[in-house]
Amino acid sequence: MSALLQKWRAALAALALALALAPAHAGRDCEAHLPTVASVRQGLELATRTAQALDASGAQVVVLARAGQDLSKYGLQWSHLGFAYREGGPGSPWRVVHKLNQCGAASADLWRQGLGEFFMDDPWRYLAAVAVPTPEVQARLLPLLRDNVQVARLHESAYSMVAYPWAQTYQQSNQWAIETLAWAMEPGADSRERAQAWLRFKGYEPTVLHLDALTRLGARIAKANVAFDDHPNAKRFSDRIETVTADSVFAWLQRAGLAAPAQVVR
Repeated sequence: MSALLQKWRAALAALALALALAPAHAGRDCEAHLPTVASVRQGLELATRTAQALDASGAQVVVLARAGQDLSKYGLQWSHLGFAYREGGPGSPWRVVHKLNQCGAASADLWRQGLGEFFMDDPWRYLAAVAVPTPEVQARLLPLLRDNVQVARLHESAYSMVAYPWAQTYQQSNQWAIETLAWAMEPGADSRERAQAWLRFKGYEPTVLHLDALTRLGARIAKANVAFDDHPNAKRFSDRIETVTADSVFAWLQRAGLAAPAQVVR
């Protein structure tokens, strides 16, 4: 057993208690959720395995995803991604910067977390996906990810879970990530509109969800973090909702030669 895992297991009971007393975590609704010792343990063990995989990769920056929700009915495996990066030089801790939607609200913020926190959000499956960008992509992303001002340059707080990839009204979590990557790779892409133009140029293709009118209406009424008014009418009224998914990002990164194929951490 690694020293890191031993340390985390020793803190398991304290962590479970702290989580039980803490306010709702970002990405969950605001109802009380009492974490179990088993869920805390599983989250920490996945964080340990992920840290070991990241260490073995030799990377300084990776694209990291989790399976927070069951999206299998849409043919999707991963629900949410962000960037994991080294805080300092080789051997320094890994941190995750990503966009989180709190309590199903209509706005979202950027968060920095440790790997343990990233996997403590009651995921549907305790799996992770890791894609290692090319050395050039890592070199361009790393200083940006470490800088609180720069990392938020293209952040838009107005949030929709199904934000249209080619509009600027809302921005969902995976969308922030690839727009930020676009700006890192092309300094001229210093606005959301320009970043999206770069993504189009580089061949990014969003996922198309087939959602009928009743599904859209129900989602819009029931959830503040879902909106469809940024989608073109022709697509929306033909039940074609395009949005940025972690699965589509992984496929594009490989296709565009920006990262290696995603590897699953179990």
